[in-house]
Amino acid sequence: MDSIALIPARGGSKGIPQKNLIDLYGKPLIAWTVIAALSSDCFDRVIVSTDNVEIAHVAKEYGAEIPFMRSKEISGDKTSALEVIIAALQSLI
Repeated sequence: MDSIALIPARGGSKGIPQKNLIDLYGKPLIAWTVIAALSSDCFDRVIVSTDNVEIAHVAKEYGAEIPFMRSKEISGDKTSALEVIIAALQSLI
């Protein structure tokens, strides 16, 4: 059984629009999260759950897997982490 890091990264942040793509010390914010997960040697797979094509592209560029795109139904402000986890598991099995 694989150990999976699931990184939720939706594109519709209201506080800081497109925050996962904002440059932070030379890399997009999502890149730092992906790099940390990959560098930890704790996970067999690092998967980003996103509804945003740009975030998916950047995450993949830094080594994450994007085996599915998150649906709009679970990409809103009120979506819980549990909903994202369940949808990810359903997509992976």
